[in-house]
Amino acid sequence: MALDERSTGPVEASADPAARPEGTPVPARRGPRSLPPWARITLLAVLAAGFAAAYLTYDVTGNVAYVIERRSTVVLTMVVVAFAGAVSTVLFHTVTDNRILTPSIMGMEALFTLVQTSLVFVFGIAGLNMFPPAVEFLAQTALMLLFAVLLFQRLFTGGIGSLHLTLLVGIVFGVLFGSLSQLMRRLLTPDEFTALQSRLFARLTRADPELLPWVAAAVVLVAVYVWRMHRVMDVVALGRESAVNLGVDHRRVALQTLMIVALLTAASTALVGPMTFFGFMAATLAYQLAGSHEHRHVMPVAFLIGMCALVGGQFFLEHLLGHAGTLSVVIEFTGGALFLYFLLRKAAR
Repeated sequence: MALDERSTGPVEASADPAARPEGTPVPARRGPRSLPPWARITLLAVLAAGFAAAYLTYDVTGNVAYVIERRSTVVLTMVVVAFAGAVSTVLFHTVTDNRILTPSIMGMEALFTLVQTSLVFVFGIAGLNMFPPAVEFLAQTALMLLFAVLLFQRLFTGGIGSLHLTLLVGIVFGVLFGSLSQLMRRLLTPDEFTALQSRLFARLTRADPELLPWVAAAVVLVAVYVWRMHRVMDVVALGRESAVNLGVDHRRVALQTLMIVALLTAASTALVGPMTFFGFMAATLAYQLAGSHEHRHVMPVAFLIGMCALVGGQFFLEHLLGHAGTLSVVIEFTGGALFLYFLLRKAAR
């Protein structure tokens, strides 16, 4: 029974679409693809846990305690990298209102490459190991954060134009750092160049176990803070004008979010090396699979997709394909192809 047109109550769905009053929304069809967001998160969590359990226990021989300890370190590294890469990209997309950009566009990964290249160029191969791992990690993270602070504090003034200017300056610095790195690499000896290349590819299975607890603790603190502000991020996603009209201090929230993105990107890059398209891949797939635009759903889905990609990919490459390739190369190729696909699709519209 339909109510009067002036009534604000619900209108009973009619079997005939033509008989439905104008303006009445068409009820969504329920089916396997209409799972609620939390059900999707649960399924992804079970899948990620299954990949982790398979990687930890598959074909364990010899010194079982040593193998489990080593694999646990690899899994924890991937959990940290998955959260840092996926969540930082989702937050970056929200603040910039652009789902094509990635945090690496700010030039921090190029700065990491420049630092590593400079060490080899000045000190030779010994420069890669001249500092303890903890000191090197803290120094690189601090340097990348300092770069982000100087970039955002000097250029971010609250207007949408200044945000685009900040991103443009980040791109210019990234190109500058990359050009300097290439110039120095051309002057290296073959042995120095080979040693440097091993540092410039993400090394997910060779992270320092002594650094992981500290990095994981920092990521947990960031995760708690990000989760507490997920409702604010939902408002920011509506756009600057809408967020300001709804009482959100857009300048302050955007600056805080960009600093969180910088911290996560710097920590992940300093720990395992640059992974340019990993976060983009996880975030883009999360937008398609989360079933919701709310950050409380998108961020966990992005994190779990990233974890499935890393742990599942490492399991297949290492145990089923006999180390037939490097996971970081596969991830970057897949993420780069996905990036080009969405970029061309957006340009065609």
